[in-house]
Amino acid sequence: MSGMFLINILLAGFGLTIVISVIRSIQIIPSKTVRVVERLGKYSTTMEAGLHLLIPFIDKVRYQHSLKEQALDVPSQSCFTLDNVKIQVDGVLYFQVMDPKKASYGITNYRLATIYLAQTTMRSVIGKLDLDKTFEEREQINAAILKEVDEATDPWGVKVTRYEIKDITVPPDILQAMEVQMRADRDRRAVIARSEGERDSKVNHSLGEMEENINRSEGIKEQLINEAQGRASEILAIAKASANSIRTLAKAISVEGGDDALNLQIMEGYLQSMKSLAKKDTQVVLPVDLTQIDETLEKLKKISITSGKES
Repeated sequence: MSGMFLINILLAGFGLTIVISVIRSIQIIPSKTVRVVERLGKYSTTMEAGLHLLIPFIDKVRYQHSLKEQALDVPSQSCFTLDNVKIQVDGVLYFQVMDPKKASYGITNYRLATIYLAQTTMRSVIGKLDLDKTFEEREQINAAILKEVDEATDPWGVKVTRYEIKDITVPPDILQAMEVQMRADRDRRAVIARSEGERDSKVNHSLGEMEENINRSEGIKEQLINEAQGRASEILAIAKASANSIRTLAKAISVEGGDDALNLQIMEGYLQSMKSLAKKDTQVVLPVDLTQIDETLEKLKKISITSGKES
């Protein structure tokens, strides 16, 4: 009786084990997750998201990986720059598993190995730069570390997507010296900017005066030109009027009675001139004898005609 009870217990335990194994052979894998399956200790397949069935006691899930982009904190470490300054540098690294099989069998712990690789690469890159360059060329440092780490992790099935330096810590004495230097540089730039501003102000002022003088001289030149043209026009008009008067006088002389009219006009002009000269308390000496009118008219006529010809 006791033997049958023991056999029943063993059969129940065996059946329960089979049920559990069958249940465990049903694999439901979430999105962006993969599981590496070994069959009898050897790599068999990589199961992606979805429902999968395993052979009980033969297949076994050995590794599980996330295909999401992950962040790794690279701890702070000591680095020496090219000018032998010791600084502390830390960063953060972003990576993604691209080949689960390589990530499982290419290296024991790809996360830890990637951190160590980023640290050693960082020390190498920082050692090629002066202290000032480590602050000025962060992007170049990040790009150099990213390139080298990504190439080194390719056999592990890992893709390094980004690397960023979080902080660079400088010793207090070096930091104080840098602050003094930066303050001196700012003062120097301020002096240079002030001198350049004064120089530009003087140049602009001189240019303004030069343009003002040029405009003034142009105005004077235009005024002189206009005055000269006005005088020339006036002289030309007078000359034309004189010529027209002479031509009219010549025509008048050539007709009948023209001589008498000319004599009368000359006499009137002569008398008007004498009248303007004869003022109170003024003595006038006549250049001709008024008792001999004919002779006087003849002389005035000759003078008038000679003057008209010269004009």
